[in-house]
Amino acid sequence: MVKYVNAAGLEELIGSTDKTVYCDFWASWCGPCRMLAPVFEELSDKYEDEAVFVKIDVDEEDSEPAAIKYGITSIPNIIAFKGGKPVDNSLGFKPQAMLEEFVEKNL
Repeated sequence: MVKYVNAAGLEELIGSTDKTVYCDFWASWCGPCRMLAPVFEELSDKYEDEAVFVKIDVDEEDSEPAAIKYGITSIPNIIAFKGGKPVDNSLGFKPQAMLEEFVEKNL
């Protein structure tokens, strides 16, 4: 299950879990973001015991600090966090098989 967070929620989460956190930086007006949403949701269900999946809307004021901190200039942009730090990212829409490869390699 995908959770929706803001900047503070993201920082709290990545600092408090041993699991890999996948954060999808997105916006409601973004076509590729909307295409990616069901793929991201499906992967969150498949890997729910091994990882945490969250979304952060870059247009929300309380999410802006995270977008700035992690250098988000294009969306959708999924960042994988391990040990509280970003370790990898996937930029743009990817088909399920490619996104699953990204998830698998960062678990």
